[in-house]
Amino acid sequence: MTRPEPLSAPGSAPRARRARGPRGYRELPPWLLAPALVGALVILVPLAALIGRVPWGSFADLVTSPSALSALGLSLTTAGVSSLLCLLLGTPLALLLARDAIPARRFVRALVLVPLVLPPVVGGLALLYALGRRGLVGQGLEVLGIEVAFTTAAVVVAQTFVALPFYVVSLEGTLRSSGGRHEAVAATLGASPSRVLTRVTLPLALPGIVSAALLAFARALGEFGATITFAGSLEGVTRTLPLEIYLQREVDPDAAAALALVLVAVAVLVVAATSGPLRGGLRSYR
Repeated sequence: MTRPEPLSAPGSAPRARRARGPRGYRELPPWLLAPALVGALVILVPLAALIGRVPWGSFADLVTSPSALSALGLSLTTAGVSSLLCLLLGTPLALLLARDAIPARRFVRALVLVPLVLPPVVGGLALLYALGRRGLVGQGLEVLGIEVAFTTAAVVVAQTFVALPFYVVSLEGTLRSSGGRHEAVAATLGASPSRVLTRVTLPLALPGIVSAALLAFARALGEFGATITFAGSLEGVTRTLPLEIYLQREVDPDAAAALALVLVAVAVLVVAATSGPLRGGLRSYR
């Protein structure tokens, strides 16, 4: 006589089904392992080669040389300023896109994301044609005695140009996944739009704002193409760490490898710090 299966508690699923999920989404075909492994090796092998190339015995001396410290200090300063600009300019833009508050939202988002797909040199040329001495806006600034191209300010502008889309797309995803119901309740209770923004929206989105700002900082820190095209490479003025690495590549490959490892370490730290919030925010991105 066959024993009947025990009844499940109301609202519970059979153990096998709970393990697999409702559609078996965890049961991936085994053949995916091979291309996935190759994809991982495409990323890991070059990084391992870079680590193996670093002269560890003289690493401290290489990354603390006067030129390296000057480039690192300039990179940290300009990347910090550009991240602040992304915070001030990108947060309102992300809010407008996330709340569908502007017409032609998809077109505007596409324009905002253009620097993500542009070659960096093309971005630098665009900035030069806009803010250079003979540029569209630069001519007017020249009359006022304001020069932007090939100055430290040009570094900040170039970094902001390439980092702003990263900030906006990251924060927009976060805003789409949080705050909507709380904002509606606050508005129903009579709170003004400004009060809802400062008391509800921004506090709830704060982790996403921090993550997006860190991501923008890392992108700005590693910017090269637009910077060298629009700002040049003047030591102590516009020569950031990526430019210093490029120059040292021909003069002192050991120094280039050591400085490159510094940028890799910063990138790893930023990705580790932002992986959780970004995963939640980008899941709901449309």
